[in-house]
Amino acid sequence: MSRAAEASYPSRPDESGPLPSAEAFERRLEEGRRLGEALLAGLSDAIHGQQATLTHVVTCLLAGGHVLLEGAPGLGKTQIVRTLAALVDGSFARIQFTPDLMPSDVLGTSLVSTDGDGRRDFRYREGPIFANLVLADEINRATPKTQSALLEAMGERTVSVDGRPRPLPDPFFVLATENPIEMEGVFPLPEAQLDRFLMKLVLGMPSLEALTQIGARPSEPARPAPITDTVTLARAAQTARHVAAAPHVLSYAARLVAGSHALPEVRYGAGPRAVQALMACGRVRAMLDGRPAVGVADVRAVAPHVLGHRVVLGFEAEARGRRAPDVVGALLETVAEAP
Repeated sequence: MSRAAEASYPSRPDESGPLPSAEAFERRLEEGRRLGEALLAGLSDAIHGQQATLTHVVTCLLAGGHVLLEGAPGLGKTQIVRTLAALVDGSFARIQFTPDLMPSDVLGTSLVSTDGDGRRDFRYREGPIFANLVLADEINRATPKTQSALLEAMGERTVSVDGRPRPLPDPFFVLATENPIEMEGVFPLPEAQLDRFLMKLVLGMPSLEALTQIGARPSEPARPAPITDTVTLARAAQTARHVAAAPHVLSYAARLVAGSHALPEVRYGAGPRAVQALMACGRVRAMLDGRPAVGVADVRAVAPHVLGHRVVLGFEAEARGRRAPDVVGALLETVAEAP
């Protein structure tokens, strides 16, 4: 099995192969729970006042998906990814998206090189996307051509240059940011590309207590020591894919997605990939709680962040000031937990 296939989420949970025994699964489930706790503790030491967001970021990392993070400047978006990369002893790259950024600036390009005998040949130079954790800063400031190149690599987990596919590192995690303040010179992501993100999170202002803690810190937090490695991280992600799901939980996730199409305020509902995302995040949430099976409560907990960017509101709803999280909240109230 290729590294790209092993890292893919979550439509083929059985591709990672059967676990050897129930005892081995319980042991690996506990390892995954402890790893999640350690990652959250390490992030909390560097980022104050964003505990819920940090939990969802770790959930997406272990689910093998990517995160779209919306927030004003200075709230710690770069620090989240840099700290995660240090904790898992992985490579980190930050890409500042601007209108003049080209796809080759992200993916890499082939250059003419000369060897010792004077012979010339093309040599591929990898772009910054070849890192375990990538921060795509202000992704909506780049042109659609560059956005598409990044999002295609996120979906396929390979980069095709000169007709040759090149696999991206495993694990591969992208956290893309959007600045809600800047409204000029931006290129909003189309709905079909938003679907590539496992979750969309909104980073709000920290509380007064958290702001006080931030002010008391004399400088930027020191780079934390690694607590694990990328192999162990991939092993935990594989364990999460084996967390069981009862038929009624699968049915609930499917009915949530189907119900998003029936709401009068929604112009377009979530697609089939949303069901996969709900179950992937729900399985990780169960593992982080030390449970071998995902429950309806796990699906409900991740639904606002999984479905919010996958539903398109109608003009009437937007005119009344309704937002996608409000509509998803109403959906959770109307869809029964039992069929």
